[in-house]
Amino acid sequence: MPIEIIKKFFKLKSAAGILLLVSAIAAIFVENSFLSDSYSKFLHFSINIKISNFAIEKDLHHWINDGLMAIFFLLVGLEIKRELLQGHLSTREQFSLPAVAAIGGITIPAIIYISLNFGNEVTTNGWAIPTATDIAFALGVVTLLGNRVPISLKVTLVAIAIIDDLMAIIIIAAFYTSDLSINYLILAFISTSILFILNNRKINKLSLYIIVGILLWVFVLKSGIHASIAGVLLAQFIPINSKDSSSPSLLYKLEHSIEPWVNFIILPIFAFANAGVSFSGMKLNLLWDPVTLGIILGLFFGKQIGVMLFTYLGTILKICKLPSDISWSQYYGLSLVTGIGFTMSLFIGSLAFIEPEYQTSVRLGVLIASLLAGTFGYLTLRFTTKS
Repeated sequence: MPIEIIKKFFKLKSAAGILLLVSAIAAIFVENSFLSDSYSKFLHFSINIKISNFAIEKDLHHWINDGLMAIFFLLVGLEIKRELLQGHLSTREQFSLPAVAAIGGITIPAIIYISLNFGNEVTTNGWAIPTATDIAFALGVVTLLGNRVPISLKVTLVAIAIIDDLMAIIIIAAFYTSDLSINYLILAFISTSILFILNNRKINKLSLYIIVGILLWVFVLKSGIHASIAGVLLAQFIPINSKDSSSPSLLYKLEHSIEPWVNFIILPIFAFANAGVSFSGMKLNLLWDPVTLGIILGLFFGKQIGVMLFTYLGTILKICKLPSDISWSQYYGLSLVTGIGFTMSLFIGSLAFIEPEYQTSVRLGVLIASLLAGTFGYLTLRFTTKS
């Protein structure tokens, strides 16, 4: 009986979001319990790889953020490629609405955060934290409503989140890159060229792509660009067309093989490693800290304002239009749900700030904003839709 219950749980579309929430709560509990020191030692346990003069020396926390999250970004890259070429973003009409909404959902939160941190070079570096949407959590909230929510609204939400992720990847590459190593950049370019040749010759051996992809990850990691970019680059060269029309493509096979691992193992591990907020000695005035406040206001208010304002202007200018079965009140509920930042916001926060005091502000801001956005988004959709 317990095994059947577990199987039923993992078949739920909201299962990934629920696991993320449980992992985040577990991290907060452990961080504020007698296990706090063990939690810290566990995350800072050093794992080193040395081959002659070559070495990768990182603690477990960095292996999770730089290594496991590269697989997450590989999945994101595969989803983006599939949607742009064959899916819900493959035509201008399908692409225009989520693109306009995503641009608004990035621009306004960034403006709000920067306005609250203007003049402080250190804290201003976190401007991209409130611009992200967590697709697993957001879709999980909408899925809880079952058939009350039109399919087109779910599709629009996923499309917005995917374009949001694409922009987040560009932001990470452009603004959160450390000192560059030319030698490793050249090696990364050579690896990318090999992937291009494999794709161009329509080679369908996944093992070859994975081997070159691992080398690409190592070279990108050592180059100074964040290693997550390697996952996105690898995804762009995985063949999307199959030789035989009766069999699925290599991209489809890879996407569906790693999706459960990402949703049910990698993201919960990431949440457990990054969501631990210590309430010890925390004062109420931390809520008014420019970083915390910028993230809360950016995610909760900035996202909904940006998505609604840019979409409304887009419809007036005839750039985009709402699907016929979605009302503006339902779309407002969607705009609230896009304020659930969590995974990507925490990830960008780990890149923007190294200092522990800022990490506390980031985690607190992201958790509060995501909770508010999820709760009000759910309630709005609940009362604006019929079963």
